[in-house]
Amino acid sequence: MSDFLIGFTALFSIINPVGMAFVFYDMSRWLTPAEQNRLARRIAINSLGVLLVSLYFGVYILGFFGITLAALRIGGGLAVAINGWRMLNATGARKAAPGGMDTAPIDRMAFFPLTVPLTTGPGTMATAVALGANHAGLHGLGTLKDLSLPLVAAVMAGAVYICYRFSAKLSQLLGDSGTEVITRISAFLLLCVGVQIILTGVTDSLLQALARVPS
Repeated sequence: MSDFLIGFTALFSIINPVGMAFVFYDMSRWLTPAEQNRLARRIAINSLGVLLVSLYFGVYILGFFGITLAALRIGGGLAVAINGWRMLNATGARKAAPGGMDTAPIDRMAFFPLTVPLTTGPGTMATAVALGANHAGLHGLGTLKDLSLPLVAAVMAGAVYICYRFSAKLSQLLGDSGTEVITRISAFLLLCVGVQIILTGVTDSLLQALARVPS
């Protein structure tokens, strides 16, 4: 249970499906409710795939390219912090659909940009890789502890679908002022999460450097 709570808290804070639901709504408001539902479902499935790949194979991919986990944390944290800072200082004007998006096939826009980097960006991947760094691997799925991380990924994908699916109702319920408040709070939390990831990466780097110093 503790592994699940730690993983869920970390990923939920970064993905922030409630806050990002308003961005999703602004970028897909030209779609019909049925199309928004289908798009939300595809994004949730894509997000589940990104999370599972990061959890189980992220460390091996990093090793192949010679990237340390500390470097990933610093880079991912920097990306998250910059994104949070931009959101925090963005103007209050509502976002319009990006050029050409109103004619783009739904299935194509489901992965980019709505899944990556909007929903599961570098910070999410870095966090998932860090969570799965000490995981037993695919052969260890027989224990409850090993099931905690894929369960976190599944729950997060479900949260993304629910929040995106009902993004229009959330926006109507809160109104412009309520949406603005939640967006700002979400941006500040995202900035703090990014800074924390950077600090963790720097601390890991320093500890590794000190460990190599001859006593």
